[in-house]
Amino acid sequence: MTEFLQQLLNGVLLGAIYALIALGYTMVYGVLRFINFAHSDVFMLGAFVAWYSVEKLGLPTQSIGGGLMALLLSMSVCAVLGVVIEKLAYKPLRQRSTLTVLITAIGVSLLIQNVAQNSRLGFGPNPRAFPALFPSQQLHFGTLTVSTHQLVVLAVALSLLGLLYWIVHHTRIGTAMRALSFNATAASLVGINNDRIISFTFGLGSALAGAGGVLYAMNYPSIDPLMGTLPGLKAFVAAVLGGIGNLPGAALGGLLIGLVETFVSGTRLSTFRDAIAFGILIAILLFRPAGLLGKLKVEKV
Repeated sequence: MTEFLQQLLNGVLLGAIYALIALGYTMVYGVLRFINFAHSDVFMLGAFVAWYSVEKLGLPTQSIGGGLMALLLSMSVCAVLGVVIEKLAYKPLRQRSTLTVLITAIGVSLLIQNVAQNSRLGFGPNPRAFPALFPSQQLHFGTLTVSTHQLVVLAVALSLLGLLYWIVHHTRIGTAMRALSFNATAASLVGINNDRIISFTFGLGSALAGAGGVLYAMNYPSIDPLMGTLPGLKAFVAAVLGGIGNLPGAALGGLLIGLVETFVSGTRLSTFRDAIAFGILIAILLFRPAGLLGKLKVEKV
């Protein structure tokens, strides 16, 4: 039972990180109906911004204040980067085919990765040790061992998910986001500035990805320019599993993928944990393409 509870906790923490990334995918898809494959590289940049804030700006480590400042700085930089990517790469292609935008998204992803691996322009190809942003201590609850880093990850992830829910459902800009997702033409006719809402959506999703990168690096403290590829793909699987375009579905999908990956890691199938995640993607596309919480939509010709 102790091992089960420990694995359950680890799965929930990993799932919360996947949920933060998946929400960025699903928000952009809900508004523009395409997958932003550069999202996983924004996740990577979030971790590197936190690293630079400690190594270059001198923010204190093992400190709640310093850790929160590094987290907020990462989210802010990633939000700005998301808006810049949307303005430069995606906005000129809004009237083009979905395939054109998809190829552009892959191109942006490869561009960020290659620039990041360049020693002169970016971070260089070598892995870097990620600093301990928050106080690190082991806590014992009976036979269950929990680190303060795990508690910080859980608290931050839940807070951000709650904040996102409040923004989308209880603010005017959130109402505009939902209106734009439902019908972009009708939204513009009632006075909604579609460009501003799309930029806000990209910025908000990128901020969540940046936070996810910091939280992921706290649990797996080694970062490199390619660190976002696999977590980004798994978060995409989580978004599809929950129902792409559905915010609660993305959170649920992230949680399920995190739990499945963690529990599989403790069995003889541990070497196949990545394959199992992508097997779930194939299965969901075959048997329930709308996802667990999504609904099939009939498109009129």
